[in-house]
Amino acid sequence: MTARLNLTTTGAVVAMLAATAAHAETWRYATEEAAAQDVQNVFAQKFKEEIEANTDHEIQLFPFGTLGESDDIMEQAKAGVLQFVDQSPGFTGATIPEAQVFFVPYLLPQDPDQLVEFFRTSKAINEMFPELYSEQGLELLTMFPEGEVCMTTQEEVRSPEDLSEVKFRTMTNPLLVQSYQAFGATPTPLPWGEVYGALQTGIIQGQENPGFFLESTKIYEVTDVITCIGHNNFTTAVVANKNFFDGLSEEDQTAVNNAIDAAFDYIVGYQQELQEAALGNIKEAKPDMVINVLSEEERMPFQEAAGTVEEEFIKMTGDGGQAILDQMKADLEAVQ
Repeated sequence: MTARLNLTTTGAVVAMLAATAAHAETWRYATEEAAAQDVQNVFAQKFKEEIEANTDHEIQLFPFGTLGESDDIMEQAKAGVLQFVDQSPGFTGATIPEAQVFFVPYLLPQDPDQLVEFFRTSKAINEMFPELYSEQGLELLTMFPEGEVCMTTQEEVRSPEDLSEVKFRTMTNPLLVQSYQAFGATPTPLPWGEVYGALQTGIIQGQENPGFFLESTKIYEVTDVITCIGHNNFTTAVVANKNFFDGLSEEDQTAVNNAIDAAFDYIVGYQQELQEAALGNIKEAKPDMVINVLSEEERMPFQEAAGTVEEEFIKMTGDGGQAILDQMKADLEAVQ
């Protein structure tokens, strides 16, 4: 009787383990950045650690370039080939026009504590944008800042006039194009994979990105000047394929959300002093690199030139964009 009970118990345990193993899955997660120390990849690695520590699932990470350009990985996420993807609203703006709001110059605060609190508490980000992403078959899990955006050019930039006739690479984002037109440049949309070569050959003369990205991609090798005018902080969004996310058990959905929260907390700490360190490393690697952080007075002409961009955003997005912008301004006022 005892032996039969033990065999039965053992059989039940084996069956239970087999069932558990059958439900363990490998989830695929792609980012827009290549280096392990880049912000999106650090966030993704923390997410992977949290998921694998608290569930039976595994996360397979795909840095930039392994599955194509940013547009490619988003299409793969929509098709369910990828379960998770990190993509800037700069690229999403083609399908979710309201997401271009993150490219209205001088909208986001420059104070890091205010910036983080805005992303944590914003009703626009946490309540309005999820509905817009849902319409595209995507579950918006979080948005977070990656760092102050700075320009790299061949000549010094002290005013919008210095950007006159400069062919400046932008993402394929209408509002970003409008921004650099307002700044006096000639916007030239290009996929990121073509930027280094285009700078090297003179097809373009400038581009913008956060400091850590300028360092890791070695874009400073083919430009001579970095200029920080305080106009923006690069924003990115982590999304899941909605059918995949909706099909998860309540337990797994909770685990995903908890992992996202843990990764968010980790990444805002990781970014502390990252910009200053990256610019310092660039200067060390290329001593003749000119790095200018413009004063408040020097930034004023850029701020004045950018005034038309907000109007263009409303023209592009209508009432929906106006509602998003109004809510973001209210959210920003609440943290300032």
